[in-house]
Amino acid sequence: MWRETVSRAAGLAACLLLGLMPAGPASADPLGPHRLGRPATPEAIAPWNIDVRPDGAGLSPGRGGVAEGRAIYAARCAGCHGEAGQGGAADRLVGGQGTLASSKPVRTVGSFWPYATTLFDYVRRAMPFDAPQSLSDAEVYAVSAYLLHLNGVVPADAVLDAASLPAVAMPNRDGFVADARPDVTEK
Repeated sequence: MWRETVSRAAGLAACLLLGLMPAGPASADPLGPHRLGRPATPEAIAPWNIDVRPDGAGLSPGRGGVAEGRAIYAARCAGCHGEAGQGGAADRLVGGQGTLASSKPVRTVGSFWPYATTLFDYVRRAMPFDAPQSLSDAEVYAVSAYLLHLNGVVPADAVLDAASLPAVAMPNRDGFVADARPDVTEK
């Protein structure tokens, strides 16, 4: 008991000496006692608040089809992902159906991803690699349509928008199990 008390006191003293714990009451200043950063205003957060949920919540206005997507993909995506999404310097995006239970699964948009909305979210947020978030919403819908077409998920004349994209049934939609942890919920 005595050793625990001494050890706790020594730890607290070390934290105070190193300045890791506040010496007094919490500061009411939004920048904190060290005056670092700036307050996160709704205007500052809005450009980063672009997530899209599986049910389509967060999808933006716009529309794009397979034909437009083919041209955009050739210009902005093929350099990394290969001409037909079969792979290049970056991950393969097409194929892999039926391989997930094999010893060498091929995880692509068409074989692994459970939601088409996730494709839109990822492309809009992170692609192209050299210029993330540079595609317009219409271009993201078009590239998504093209990739889904290459994977045999939508027909060649498909045009996607905020209403049709969440309705796309991905081949591996039911390939995931529910997560029973209380902090993980599907919305």
